[in-house]
Amino acid sequence: MADHGELKPLFGENREAEYELDLRGLDLPHSAASVERMLERSRFRAPRSVRVLIDSPDGEGGGSHFQPLGRLLLDARREGVLSAMTTLPPEDELGFRVVTAGKPDGEEEGGSDRDMLEDSLTD
Repeated sequence: MADHGELKPLFGENREAEYELDLRGLDLPHSAASVERMLERSRFRAPRSVRVLIDSPDGEGGGSHFQPLGRLLLDARREGVLSAMTTLPPEDELGFRVVTAGKPDGEEEGGSDRDMLEDSLTD
């Protein structure tokens, strides 16, 4: 049997995050736009962790946003916008935990950070 090195868990162990972007109840275009705005704004702010929550599949053939949003986040990870990305454990909500790369000297905690995530949902 081949040795494939150390096995890593499929789901991230750390489910805690500084912020939460709740996309449940939104359609795919609005969910994707919210994630894109969050990613763009994160380029100018200090690094932070964000839980991105999405709807579970409805069981009636309706598609989940897991794959398209996952691809969007993976692309951001490849581009260096995210420094980490994991899926949430199955016992938690469906979604992802990401850590933005941000700017080390970017804006720190304050109203503007919370506004970034709230604006993503209200635009």
